[in-house]
Formats: sequence, structure tokens, C-alpha cells
Amino acid sequence: MSTDTLPVIPHWIDGARFESTSGRTAPVYNPATGELQAHVALASEAEISAAIQSAQRGFETWSAFSMAKRQTIIFAFRELLNARKGELADIITAEHGKVRSDAMGEILRGQEVVELATGFPHLIKGAFSENASTGIDVYSIKQPIGVAGIISPFNFPAMVPMWFFPVAIAAGNAVIVKPSEKDPSAALWLAELWAEAGLPAGVFTVLNGDKLAVDGLLTDPIVQSISFVGSTPIAQYIYETASKHGKRVQALGGAKNHMLVLPDADLDLVADQAINAGYGAAGERCMAISVVLAVEPVADELIVKIQERVAQLTIGNGATTPEPDMGPLITAAHREKVSSYVDIAEQDGATIVVDGRDFRVDGAEDGFFFGPTLIDRIPTTSRAYTEEIFGPVLEIVRVATFDEGVALINSGEFGNGTAIFTNDGGAARRFQHEIQVGMIGINVPIPVPVAYHSFGGWKASLFGDAKAYGVHGFDFFTREKAITSRWLDPAKHGGINLGFPQND
Repeated sequence: MSTDTLPVIPHWIDGARFESTSGRTAPVYNPATGELQAHVALASEAEISAAIQSAQRGFETWSAFSMAKRQTIIFAFRELLNARKGELADIITAEHGKVRSDAMGEILRGQEVVELATGFPHLIKGAFSENASTGIDVYSIKQPIGVAGIISPFNFPAMVPMWFFPVAIAAGNAVIVKPSEKDPSAALWLAELWAEAGLPAGVFTVLNGDKLAVDGLLTDPIVQSISFVGSTPIAQYIYETASKHGKRVQALGGAKNHMLVLPDADLDLVADQAINAGYGAAGERCMAISVVLAVEPVADELIVKIQERVAQLTIGNGATTPEPDMGPLITAAHREKVSSYVDIAEQDGATIVVDGRDFRVDGAEDGFFFGPTLIDRIPTTSRAYTEEIFGPVLEIVRVATFDEGVALINSGEFGNGTAIFTNDGGAARRFQHEIQVGMIGINVPIPVPVAYHSFGGWKASLFGDAKAYGVHGFDFFTREKAITSRWLDPAKHGGINLGFPQND
């Protein structure tokens, strides 16, 4: 197809598709075939302003809705999403490349937050203290903050926005979603679903764009908060820039997640879970296990078991039947970046046990595929160890003791997720106490919390005021007012008192 006849994916502003006139676009590929399938509009300054102004009008309308009316619309959205989630999974597979079951799993995890949001009245109610001082009551109320910006990464085009917007909308705010320009159509589909559910115009906006759109959200005084998921350098930039402009920020950064395997662990379970956590979603997730810390003498046996399982994996187009285990990476450029890290590991003396650098899929030679890769004896000084690779690369580091493994995890730059595999309850309890990481799995490799807890790491994995969803999310998207009230008894009067107020 000639590129000048390809569709241009628009914005969603004021409750409808909004065709861009900026003249700027970015390519949208099918990663499994390498085919350019669309362009996405990149917003101009005028379009950024239009989106923000529309969201402010939407907030003014929506925040005046009763909680009962808001709840009805959120329930309607939940039902529509549940009935039509297959459509969204197809969109994700076509633009991101992940296999369809993985796309469906992403949607279901995001839907958990939608379901949490349906019960929002309980989570934003205030408190009341009667007669705190004689004749005086003190109470608190929670109110929405206004327009909330959500800057989403490519790897979870549905789930990550759903970590934020159900909570923000339930609390009475309007949201502007800035999706990744690599796979923007999921956000547009969600916008159309919200409109069908009855959400007023302006409450859910999709602003497609690049750094110009991001900076517009970070600096415009109407936007009151920023929620972000992406790499640590960008998360730090988002946090510093938005905070300087007076906004609340939750900026979730990168990771280098470790799995500590003790000698008493079930190595078949470990091998299965290392495969799932290391190669699922082609490794393009911040909660992937990147490093297995094997407490000797288990490394050699574990590597054999992982190799056996890698040999059974199928890689291909996630939209085909039967469905493969793993799809492609998002772009050719990202594939080259992942490959460069394997080059670095090899140059630094690591052993490449399984090499995915030259992997090709028959019939899809132009797809952005990278085979599952297993690296042994990776030096902990190598950039391939210290930096986030964000691909299907699993590294083995051999350690002598539990303490050495814990110290290695705690010495890292990141603190997102980690796991321990053991049958020793005492070791697991000590691990959860001593480890300096925000999310911990015990015999669970990807410890993403359920929606009524909160998601977020420590150290360079999280910048800002609050974690995502759960109680943290509702606190983030609301402001509390404390009110001290006196209603005088007409039969009594306190008279004049110029002293400091006393509790009596």
C-alpha cells in the first residue's frame, strides 16, 4: 500500500475524533510483519491547547455529577469493556505485536482497576468528629484535583492507562491520555467506549504526539497532575519538570528485576517461572525478571532446565492460529538495541547459552523478532547487567550465599520488583524484610499487586507523590479539605475572646 493512502490516527478531543492539521505524523508498524500500516498525528501547540481547554470544560461538568451518576457511567464502561475486550486485544496485537492471549491478559489486569473504581464512593469519603471542642465539629471532605495528564508507554497500551484513568475519573477528574506514538489506537478505542458509556465530552481526551505534547502537559497550569510509566531517565525528567510547574506527579521508571533462587527451591517450578517472567511479552515489561541469582550449587542444573524449556517455545505472529508463545519486539530500532546488549555481555566475558540475535520467523522475515536469549556468568560490572534491556534476555548470576544475593539486589540502581524461590519460610520472611524493593514475590515471579493494593517501586523505579491505583491512587487524584464548624445554640453565646482558640 502506498504510504500516502495510509490512515492517519487522529486525536480524541471534546468527545469526538479530532483530525490533526499539524502536518506532522509518526509511523505505526505491524511489528510481526514489519509493515507500515498507519500514521499517527503529532499534535501542534494549538491542538495541545484545544485538548487541555476541552478537558477543563469536561472537568467542570463531570465534577458536578453526583457520585451515584458517576458510578452508573463507570459500571456501564466496565460492562462494555468486558463484552468487547476481544476487539481491544486485536488492536493491541496488531500494533504492539504481543500474542493475543497476552493482550487479553493485559486488558483483564487493567479491568481490575476499572472494577475497583466502580466502588469509589467508599474510597473518597471523608471523616467526621463531632464535638471536637465544645460545640465545634471537625470533618474532612475529598474533592477532585481537576485535569489529570497520563503519559503512557508502548508496552502496555491498555493496561497502563487503566492503572490511572478509572481512579481519576471516578474521583471526579478529567483525564488527557498521551499514548505512545508506536501503538496509539488502543487509547482511541477506549475513548470511544467511554463515550458509548455516557461519559460527558472532555472528560476523557486522547492527545497523540511527541515531546511537544508531553511538555505541553507538563507545563500548562490547567493540568494538575501527571501520571507516567516509562524509562527512568524520562521518569526523572517528567518528575522534575512537572513538579517545577506545581503539579502532583507519579512517575514510574525502569527496572532490573532479580529472582533469587535458594538451593532448596523446586527447580522445575523455578525454570517454568523464569521462562514465563523472562520471556513473556517478549521481555518488554518493567516487571520482567531479567536476572536469576542462583545460590550455588543450583546454577548448572537450572540452566539445563531453562534450556530445555526455551527449545520448546514458539515465536511468531501473535495474531495467527495456533498462537505462538512469544511475538516480536515493538520496532526494528528496539530490536537492534536489545541485540547490542547481548553484544556487550559477550564482549565482557559472559557465556551466551542461547542466542536470539539472528532469530527469524519463516514467512515473516521483515518482522521485528528477537529470539529468547539466555546468558550465563554475566559480570555484575557489565552494562548488560546494570542497565534495563527490555527484551527477551535472561541473565544468570551465580552467588555463594543468600546474603550475597540480597546485597547484590540492594546495591542496584532500581527497586521495582523482585522474587525469591525457596521452601524455607524463614528465609522468605527475612527476604521480604531486608530487601530494598517495592514489590516482592515469594515463589511468584512477577509480583504485580492486585488493584486494591498499589503498584510502584523504590529508588530509581519511582519518582513522585504516590504509587499507582489502590488507595494511593485515590489519594493522588483527590485533595482533602478539613472543615471546622460551629453552629451556635441560640440560647447561648460565647462572648468575645481574643485569645488563641482552645480545645475545651
